Amino acid sequence: MVTGAASAFPLEASSAYSNVNQPSGPVRELMKHAKKRPTAAPTEETDRTEMNRRGLRRYWPLLALAVGLGLFFAFDLGHYLDFETLRDHRGWLMARVEDHAIVAALAFMGVYAAATAISAPGGTFMTICGGFLFGPALATVYVVFGATAGATLLFLAARFMFYDALHARAGPWMDKMEAGFQKNALSYLLALRLVPAFPFFIVNLVPAFLNVPLKTYIIGTFFGIIPGTFVYTWIGAGLGSVFDHGDSFTAEGLLTLEIAVALSGLALLALAPVAYKALKAQKRS
Repeated sequence: MVTGAASAFPLEASSAYSNVNQPSGPVRELMKHAKKRPTAAPTEETDRTEMNRRGLRRYWPLLALAVGLGLFFAFDLGHYLDFETLRDHRGWLMARVEDHAIVAALAFMGVYAAATAISAPGGTFMTICGGFLFGPALATVYVVFGATAGATLLFLAARFMFYDALHARAGPWMDKMEAGFQKNALSYLLALRLVPAFPFFIVNLVPAFLNVPLKTYIIGTFFGIIPGTFVYTWIGAGLGSVFDHGDSFTAEGLLTLEIAVALSGLALLALAPVAYKALKAQKRS
């Protein structure tokens, strides 16, 4: 008997303890209503604020590039892209390259990449200057890496900001152009890079609007600009003798007919796979 009473006591105590900790009836009802209370629906002002934030995030690359280009002109940096300035600072520049070759190379590639990304003028001058400072072989490597990096940044910014809007406005014909270009994207891109008639920044932007894969864009840019780059760095390597004789030098007329024909021939060679595919498809049909 004693044992049974003792064993029943903990159960009663436990039950009483649990009842004490349970909320009372009115409190329980309030808790139920609080759980069922719907969350406030987003207002039109909230939606507009969120859209504005997304718009700002979407266009920040364009703002950054625009600010960079604005600073270029505001500080008149193009004034320094002159062969007379290069002649006047020849000794100092050559000494920096000789004493700090790695730093000079990295700085040159960084400046070239930044100038390409903001589409600043003076690409030809910088390429010739690279040949003068580093020699044609090393300068070609530095220019190709710097130009490819800068072009890729511009490519990504243009795709991120304008691709959807452009295709929405252009309609189906843009999709057809994109599909046709992507069938032979690498060949077309190599040809565009090789032909000197097309401005460099235009060729940087067009593939972004045609949804060319990033890998294809990088490969086409890297290898497509090598021949033209080598031509200009080779010219730059001979600037020393021009300066020694006190002769003036300008970039006008450097692209001779022979060089233009040679580069155009390479462009046609890049389009050979396209012609082969077209002939093969014609035979099948």
